[in-house]
Amino acid sequence: MAAVEVRDLIRKYRQGEDNMVRALDGVTLSIDTGEFVSLVGRSGSGKTTFLHCVGLLLRPTTGQVLIDGVDTTALTDGQRADFRGRRIGFVFRHQSLLPTLTALQNVMLPLRYGPIGTGGKKRARELLDLVGLGDLVNHRPGQLTVAESQRVAIARALIKAPALVVADEPTGEVDNETSDELLFLMQQLNRTSGVTFIIATHDIDVATCMDRVIRLSDGQVGADERLRVERGRRSSIR
Repeated sequence: MAAVEVRDLIRKYRQGEDNMVRALDGVTLSIDTGEFVSLVGRSGSGKTTFLHCVGLLLRPTTGQVLIDGVDTTALTDGQRADFRGRRIGFVFRHQSLLPTLTALQNVMLPLRYGPIGTGGKKRARELLDLVGLGDLVNHRPGQLTVAESQRVAIARALIKAPALVVADEPTGEVDNETSDELLFLMQQLNRTSGVTFIIATHDIDVATCMDRVIRLSDGQVGADERLRVERGRRSSIR
C-alpha cells in the first residue's frame, strides 16, 4: 500500500477580487511506504501547497489525498486534526522552537496534544541521542546553533512515531556542510525507522541526495525521477 496517494489534486487561491490562481493543477502521484523523496521546484511552483495538503494543514479545492489508504479529504476537521497529530510529523525551514523551553521540552511538546502514553520523556531523550544532542537536552534554543535547533525539530517531528514526515526547506537556513549533515541524518532515520520522508526544496543539489525527485512547475508534475544515491553522498545525476 502506498504511504501517500494523491489523485487529481487541485488547490485554488483567490488573488485579487476576480483572479483565481491554481497553486496545484491536477497533481496525481503515489509515494510508497519508506521512500525518501524530494519535491523540487522554483518559488511559486506549488511545493509548499502540496506539503500542506498532504500534511492535512490545507484542504484541496478538489481531488483526493490518501494516506495509508485513508481518504483524508473525506474526514471532518476534527478527524483530520486527530489523524495529523497521530500520523504525520513536520519539519520546517524555521524551527519554531519555543525559546523558554529546553531541547527536551521542545521535543516533548507534541505530546501535550493527544499523548502517545507513558514513557514520553524517555522517548524524547532517546530521540535527542539519536540526532546527536544527548548532551544538550537542557539547553534552550538561544544556546543552540541553527543546525542543533534543526536537529531538535527533527527529533520533535518523530516523537509520536509518525508514518510520514513532511519537511519544507529544512536546510534553507544552513551552509552546505551543515545541509549535508542534516540530510544524512534524515536519510539514516528513514533507513532505520522506515518512516516516509517528503522533503521540499528549491535546491537541486539537496534534491539529488534523495532516492526520488518529483519536480513541480506551475502546480503540475514536470518530472518524476528515481535516483541511485549512495548514502550520505550527493548524486551526480542532474
